[in-house]
Amino acid sequence: MQVQFREFNPFDVWLWLEFSTVPSASERQYIQEVFDSWFLLGKLGGFNGENLQVQEEGMELSYMSYDTDIAEKSLMSLMHNMGELESQGTWLRCWFDLGTSDAFALDVLINALTQLSQEYVEIDRLIIGGENPDWPLPIQESDTFYDSDS
Repeated sequence: MQVQFREFNPFDVWLWLEFSTVPSASERQYIQEVFDSWFLLGKLGGFNGENLQVQEEGMELSYMSYDTDIAEKSLMSLMHNMGELESQGTWLRCWFDLGTSDAFALDVLINALTQLSQEYVEIDRLIIGGENPDWPLPIQESDTFYDSDS
């Protein structure tokens, strides 16, 4: 699976998945479950780089002392919103507001999709951000300017 980054705004990011053939309903379901699980962990603050005590401890975790004060004092790091999984031909896309979740959330997603691609659903390419010229993004109300004088 090839991974490519385009313009990136964590509060308004589209994730694009390209397949060699039109994904089946079961393949779309696998992708949906990965996105749902990833978003739920993000919504619960799971991608908080300020509190990585276990990771920072290293390899020896036996009898590690976990400091709940550090966890409680770290700033919240929450994903805010997720759109519907959409499909068009050999493409799937989904919109996310990653909120204040840390960038390693994307590493976790890339790792999960890489494994999924190797074992269940062959994904040709993951594109993070930007827009496909042949599949325009929906116009958002906040993007439209209304002149109250007209």
